[in-house]
Amino acid sequence: MSLELFDEPQALPMPDAEVLYWPQPPLDIDAGETLAQLVDETQWRQDDVKIFGKTYAQPRLHAWHGDADSQYTYSGLTLQPEPWTPLLQTLRNAVSKVSGASFNSVLLNLYRDGRDSMGMHADDERELGPNPVIASLSFGEERVLTFKHRQRRELESVKLPLGHGSLLLMRGATQHHWKHGIAKLSRSCGPRLNLTFRQVNP
Repeated sequence: MSLELFDEPQALPMPDAEVLYWPQPPLDIDAGETLAQLVDETQWRQDDVKIFGKTYAQPRLHAWHGDADSQYTYSGLTLQPEPWTPLLQTLRNAVSKVSGASFNSVLLNLYRDGRDSMGMHADDERELGPNPVIASLSFGEERVLTFKHRQRRELESVKLPLGHGSLLLMRGATQHHWKHGIAKLSRSCGPRLNLTFRQVNP
């Protein structure tokens, strides 16, 4: 399919943030085949994380891949990177080309069903730098990503359904001012796989 048929990115109307969304990014991949291969070949794990002094089992499965020096720590959990697979390397190159950003690591999250979720958080860890660029690639079941401003409570939440094969880019001061997360669902749904590409500073 030619690139001209793909949608242009949509800029979300969020003050103090730069967030772009491509419903169909020009990545030149088959989303269904990519989802199946990633689910099959990834060595998934489920770790405990520490949040506000309490320890919880993560409500999803995850994996961390990247360059050798891309160790990452969040919520009391330190991740050592697995090597890039050929498929992840292909996806990184494609996402970098579309977004214009460089990435040395990727966090994969597998939401097995509607009970799996991601709590409200900001990707503001020190090793990501002052204004990190986060590229989020989604496959599988559509789930809604909710944004809430960290300081301005008068602002309404922004809810964005992340479709199969879509790409979300967060950059600039977004992580300083907004948190984001994916809530549990009361209904049943199929699996969703999300890849968040980032640049980790040693």
